[in-house]
Amino acid sequence: MKNKLNLKFKDKKIVLASGSPRRKELLNGLDIPFIVETKEVNEVYPENLVGREITEHLALLKAEAFTNVDNDTVIITADTIVWHQNKAVMKPKNRREAIEILTSLSDTSHEVYTSVCLKSNKKTQIFSERTKVSFEKLSLDEIEYYIDTYKPYDKAGAYGAQDWIGFIAIKKLEGSYFNVMGLPVHKLYKELVDF
Repeated sequence: MKNKLNLKFKDKKIVLASGSPRRKELLNGLDIPFIVETKEVNEVYPENLVGREITEHLALLKAEAFTNVDNDTVIITADTIVWHQNKAVMKPKNRREAIEILTSLSDTSHEVYTSVCLKSNKKTQIFSERTKVSFEKLSLDEIEYYIDTYKPYDKAGAYGAQDWIGFIAIKKLEGSYFNVMGLPVHKLYKELVDF
């Protein structure tokens, strides 16, 4: 017996347009066949955008990089940011920036926004998810250990919820855990079923 998505997409090709190993792992969890294909995109957004407006803009930008989509293809793009103290916290460029980011997140709450764009040759659809994450107070030793051991330079907010820092720092989470990892799979499943 097949799940709903296997039946719906049995004659279609699903493309995950993301180089993120976490998104690939999460999409694998839905038990549907897909391929990974990425395109170079300059991830810039207008400065007046806030919160989910940023991730929606960037997810759409990534989808628009796929110009000639076949009849039987569905493209999935996504973007995730950490939103803290009224600004987007992106991926750290270096160790010093990673320390600054985690120090600012320590003993406070922040929001994680992920937007997903589904694109076929007939339509484009965007949806978003928000999760509130509360961190314990972290010492500089803990922050430096995490950065030096896990090198979170490819992660928005300089951390991965599934890493060591998630085990010791996340004291409360309101919303989807998988959203914090970069793909709200529960919502993606429903959206794909209805797409």
